[in-house]
Amino acid sequence: MRGGLKSPWLVLGLYLAAFLLWILFFDQAVALLAPWLPKRAAVQSRTTLAMLSWQHLLLVGVSTSGAVLTSLLLGGAVHLARNGELKSMVLAAGSIGETIPSAAVIALAVPALGYGNVPCMLALYLYAILPVVRNTIVGMESVPRPVREAAEGMGMTRRQQLWKVELPLARPVILAGIRTALVINISAATIGATVGAGGFGVPIIAGIRVYDPVLVLRGSVPVVLMALFADRLFRMRERG
Repeated sequence: MRGGLKSPWLVLGLYLAAFLLWILFFDQAVALLAPWLPKRAAVQSRTTLAMLSWQHLLLVGVSTSGAVLTSLLLGGAVHLARNGELKSMVLAAGSIGETIPSAAVIALAVPALGYGNVPCMLALYLYAILPVVRNTIVGMESVPRPVREAAEGMGMTRRQQLWKVELPLARPVILAGIRTALVINISAATIGATVGAGGFGVPIIAGIRVYDPVLVLRGSVPVVLMALFADRLFRMRERG
């Protein structure tokens, strides 16, 4: 058992170590290898990878946290109401938010919200709602009936059953939805650089514009490592 526990933590630590090494030493390594690299466009980056990582975490963290809170409230309301029409309406609304391309949401939001992080956060918020609200509803519906009957027998109200019994038992399924939303948003946040948002999308978009693969790698590799780290961490939490 102990040996089995070490492996997931080891993999998680390797992802984190690789991310930190890339953030701290990539620019220095590129500077050292510059004489042997293909000729590159003269693009000056005033933002360090450490600052880009903070900006990316802020974009993803704020938008996903807001979506999780909204989804838990919506899922709890649907479960308490036990109304099939309300459930269908909530899931349909979440599906619409997920099917609209994030670039379109950002473009439509810019005239009202301006350039910067806010339009990007709005798109990420909409994208994260469906997987979390769907898993919240499914997780609470999967709680066995005898458990609910036992809670009723103890004199619990419907709200007490929701918060003290059903949500804790649905936790692994809800965490799976949060994991999906988080991984999607870590990747999708790079699009925000097209409207002035920060994060790892900045070097990626700059690299695409000047045909510089080093700049693209500068931003894309940390995104991959961050997504893998988040996926592994939440899988471990799902298993308890």
